[in-house]
Amino acid sequence: MYLQITKNIQFTRNLKVNGLVREFNFRKISGPPEELFHVDVVDDRGNRIMFRMQKTNDGHWRFLHPNMPGWLLEAEGGLDKIIEEELQADTSTLL
Repeated sequence: MYLQITKNIQFTRNLKVNGLVREFNFRKISGPPEELFHVDVVDDRGNRIMFRMQKTNDGHWRFLHPNMPGWLLEAEGGLDKIIEEELQADTSTLL
């Protein structure tokens, strides 16, 4: 019998976007061969915006769907940095 254990990666970080500090919730999606993160954040009206980010061939995390509010598009670089920092911290705790 083969048993595979996959670690669940889930975290929350604050990021200042367009002059406001916003709380982003991240959850790594396991299963597909490509690396994916589900991310959600609340907008100015209290609506939850949910989207996915995928690691591209150039090693950066990008939005899967480009139809995002402008303030969120500005945050893509910061979200990429947050995900990479968390993955590196998670890897270093395993060693």
